[in-house]
This record gives sequence, structure tokens and C-alpha cells, in this order.
Amino acid sequence: MEQKIKSIIAKLDSPDITFADVRITITDHEYIYFTNGNLRAMGSSLGAHAIGIRILKDGCFGFAGSDDLSDGSIDRLIKRAKDNATHGAAFQKEKLSFPALSATKGEYFFTPEIDPFTMDKEEKLDFFSKLAESIKPQGKIVYSGVSANFEKQEKYYANTEGSYYHSVVYNSDPSMSVAASDGKEMQSRTWPGHMGTGRAGFELFHKHEFMKNTERIIKEATDLLGAPRIKDNKADIIIGGGHLALQLHESIGHATEADRIFGQEISYAGKTFVRPEMLGNYQYGSPILNVYSDSTDPAGMGYHMLDDEGVPGKTIDIIKDGILVNQQTSRHIAHLLGLEPSSNMKASFADDIPLVRMTNLCIAPGKGSLEELIASTERGYFLDFTKTWSIDDNRNNFQFTTEIGYEIKDGRIVGIVKEPTYFGITQDFWNACDGICGKEEWEYHSTFNCGKGEPGQVMRLSHGVAPARFRAVDMLPG
Repeated sequence: MEQKIKSIIAKLDSPDITFADVRITITDHEYIYFTNGNLRAMGSSLGAHAIGIRILKDGCFGFAGSDDLSDGSIDRLIKRAKDNATHGAAFQKEKLSFPALSATKGEYFFTPEIDPFTMDKEEKLDFFSKLAESIKPQGKIVYSGVSANFEKQEKYYANTEGSYYHSVVYNSDPSMSVAASDGKEMQSRTWPGHMGTGRAGFELFHKHEFMKNTERIIKEATDLLGAPRIKDNKADIIIGGGHLALQLHESIGHATEADRIFGQEISYAGKTFVRPEMLGNYQYGSPILNVYSDSTDPAGMGYHMLDDEGVPGKTIDIIKDGILVNQQTSRHIAHLLGLEPSSNMKASFADDIPLVRMTNLCIAPGKGSLEELIASTERGYFLDFTKTWSIDDNRNNFQFTTEIGYEIKDGRIVGIVKEPTYFGITQDFWNACDGICGKEEWEYHSTFNCGKGEPGQVMRLSHGVAPARFRAVDMLPG
């Protein structure tokens, strides 16, 4: 593949082409799904090839992608990408440009502790069968599910600046859930929550201690049926890492994807309240809030040595001491904003066009343990495990509901509440943050399914967070 991709780049080395890059991906995928203790679906797709060719010509990008890597197909893709650039340039008001970068070359190969694609099939099914059996309907539990998605992707990237990158990564998406009913209502609990995926193989099921937490989710789903709802109109809340990762994702992550400033994603919930003049002076959050984009940490699913337009991985501050200081950008958009490109251009597969995407977007840790943060809270709630959420297309007005809340009185957890729901405005909410736990509580929470683009793409990415407290947050009383 290295020889093939370099031969394509050689064909694109012509005076009428300002810049070009080529990507090839080879993807393996496997899924397993149990419901109510029974195997319902299992399948795989191995060796799925894709190629994408992107050409900057006449001040406009043209792109073409396919799953056909034959020589004839590649020649047709080059022609189509050139034609798309030429035709697009006729409708483009301003010619697209960006500074050249020095060539970067590298390789990265992630090795999982347990490779799900070479693991013994019977051993794998035996694990899932026992897990599914342990949470199948019993007592007030009326539904249970166990699922797994495993992905291996090999990628080759090269561009006309001389950059070349070859990588292999594994991603895993493990989940189990139960639903309880008393005939009047239904309550659910999931594990490890909606941000439990990771850069890993089958070992992620063991790291999340699935078997150890089966009794917990059964008990909590059942107990939630008789639990009270929050009565407060406002409350101090501590948000656990799994749910805080989603709050970060929706109200900071998407809001600071700079393509949204220029209307490039506007038809798919793609606007943002952020404007260029806010950079360097907008008080996005309280002074203890520091948010950064980091594609250099291999522990997160957003790691890469080069993004999908040849920008080396880097760490950049997005919010510093509460002030908005930067954006997630492409090379062109960074040039428009007078910024350095942030290494945030990614595509799901080679035949998808690269978009500005989150990589490892993190909140820097503060100080102290979760136990200490709870102990310093006179009255409030600890919330975790996302149930439902919504946010407007400006990434400004939101509402979140978690599966469970733990009531805090005099610095101690005294009971649970069902479906705690809070809402707010992005700036007000993040400025209400007055406590962030320290490094001992900080960890990555990741997602398999960040949607963006038309046609739609899903991205694998991570958020590093520690639990945090927010004062006097608006609550929806039950």
C-alpha cells in the first residue's frame, strides 16, 4: 500500500495542483449483541478497503472516494477530484489557501492486550453468554442487553508536501444495560455508560469490571422505581466523569469546531454562538476551567501523529483560565482566523472527506478527590450516567437528564433520586464551575459515534475529565 499511495501522489505532482493528499483505510469490524440473555446478532466485516483523493486546484478542493483500489478506478478518481475542484471553483467567492508545512513521516501501531479478531470465538461467546445470563430479566428487571463493537483500522496517508503516515489502531465499544418496571414506569441503568468506549481490544471489558457491576445496575435500576425526583428549582451539582464528558462534548467541543463559524456544517445542527472576535477575551467559564485539544496522547482515541490533511499532532489550549483562546481548525480555517492549524481534520474512512473533528478534548484536572468534593458540598446532588439530552444548534441552550442522582446532605451521600434533569446556557453553566477534582480522578471517557457531516460520518474520540461541581444550576423539578 505504501508503494501504491506514493505512486498516486506522483501522478498528482503537476503545476495546476496547489496541494493534494491521498488516504487509504483497511477496516475490520465485529459486533455481538445479546438481549434478555440470548444471542441476537453477531457478524463481522473484514478487510474493508477505501481510498480518498483530495485535490486543491483553482482555489477549491475537489474530492473523490471509492472502495475500488484498482489502477483504473484510481485514474477515474483523480479525474473526478480535479473536475470537482474546477467546477466548485466557479461558485467559490474566495480562493482557498493556506501556508505549506514541512514534510512529516511516521508510523504508529497500537497493540491491544487481547486482540478481539484473533481471540478464540468460543472463549469470547462464553464470556458474553455468562454476562448476559447474569443480568437477564429477573424480579422487576424486564429487559437486559449486552453489546460489543470491535474495530481495527489500518491507515495510509500521503500528500504532495512529502508527508507520509502509516498507522494501525484498535477501538472497542462495550456496553450492558438493564431496565426495571413496576407496571407504572420504567427505569434503566447502563454500564459503563454512554462514554465507555476506548482505544483497546477485548481487555476493555475486564478494565470496566463488567461482571463486578452486574449486581449494581440491577439493584440501582430496581431501586430507582421507588426513588424520589428532585424538587429543587436550583441546586449545586457534582457531575461524574462519564456524563461530564458529554457535557464538554456538546457545549464546548462542537461549539469550538471552527468550520461552524463559517457555516460549513450549518444544515446538520452545525451552528455555533462562537465568533472570531471572542478569541482572547470571551469568559467562557470560571477561572479554574482549562480545556485543551490533545492529539498527542496515545491513551485517547483521538491520538494521531498526523491528521488527515498532514498537520502533525499537537496540544493546544482552547480555554485558558476560563477565557476562550483558540479553536479546533483545518489548515484553511486556521489561516482565515490567523491561527496555527490545530491538527483536528479527520475522516471516518478514506472515502469520507475530512472534517474538523474533536480528537482528545480534555478538561485539565484541578485538585482533590471526589470524596473531598462531596464532603465540601453542604447540599446538592452527584449526577452521572447520561439518559437523555438536547442542545440547540448554536450549542448554547441545553438540557440533560442522567439515569441516576445521589443526594448529598452535609457532605455525605444519603440516597438516590431518579432522572435528575438540569438545564442552562453554556456560558452561565461553565462559569458556575467552582471545583474540579485532581489527577487521581481524571480519566478518558470516549465515544464511538460522534456524528457530523453530510453524508454523515461517525468519529471515534475521547474526553479526559475529572468530576466537577457547578453551583446553583437550574433544575427541572419532578
